[in-house]
Amino acid sequence: MESHHTPVLLKESLDFLITDKSGIYFDGTLGFGGHSDKILTELNNEGLIVATDIDLDAFNFSKKKYSKEKRMKIFNYNFAQINLISKIESIDKYTGIFADLGVSSFQLDNPSSGFTYREEAKLDLRMDKTKAVSAADIVNSYSEEDIADILYEYGEEKNSRKIAHKILIERKINRIESTQKLKEIIAEITPPNFLAKSLSRVFQALRIYVNDELGVLKTFLNDSVSLLRKGGRIVILTYHSLEDRIVKDHFKYETLDCICPKDFPVCRCDKEKRLIILTKKPIVPSDSEIKLNIRSRSAKLRVAERV
Repeated sequence: MESHHTPVLLKESLDFLITDKSGIYFDGTLGFGGHSDKILTELNNEGLIVATDIDLDAFNFSKKKYSKEKRMKIFNYNFAQINLISKIESIDKYTGIFADLGVSSFQLDNPSSGFTYREEAKLDLRMDKTKAVSAADIVNSYSEEDIADILYEYGEEKNSRKIAHKILIERKINRIESTQKLKEIIAEITPPNFLAKSLSRVFQALRIYVNDELGVLKTFLNDSVSLLRKGGRIVILTYHSLEDRIVKDHFKYETLDCICPKDFPVCRCDKEKRLIILTKKPIVPSDSEIKLNIRSRSAKLRVAERV
């Protein structure tokens, strides 16, 4: 599994994140330990990583991998539950908080995970398999308008209405259960030179919606800032514009000390400035990193510091 995962912007992430070798760090997307492995090498014996991953394969793998590592505490929770995890561990503040929002290469390449459309797989896309609604439920039961809205809002797919209409026609004949069946439906109405991008957008949209990824991210960002100690950093890796916009806007909001209308003579909002932004523009992978790991090409790294 480790061989399927190459951590993105590893050096850049850790250069910002690690400010105290004895600190307490939170890795909200542990995966198979790509970034946490390196964080551990930077910490002394007093340091601690509290890590979580909702994906059961990643959790089980990492639980075994770090079973003898006393500086690791691992949870099978969504990273939006950082408050709960912190209470369980009696942690008041973190030195640094990190999240890599990408889907791991193992998940993308492994048919049993239900994320790949390159091979035959069950149409699922749930990170947490206990969630009630899967991608198959959406394409087989949602209205044409709702499916189109999901594809457009979360995947920015221009042909969302055309694809949604085709899905409704096909599901009347047979229930759409596999990734390959959905891929065939999209391929029938998409020019070959646009197919790869359309498939990526459609599957991204369904995955984001099924896992409420944007809502989860907003909760995580808000609670994370509250749990950072002064001088602590929050380091976030995003892979598409919807995520990046949320991180960018949240960081900007947290730099403000007033959100009153401009015509108010005196501030009445009691807004507190909680962050300063350390990356005015996002850091992106170098050409050499992209050459070694093509899936890093859309990554953007944003960092802010608690004040």
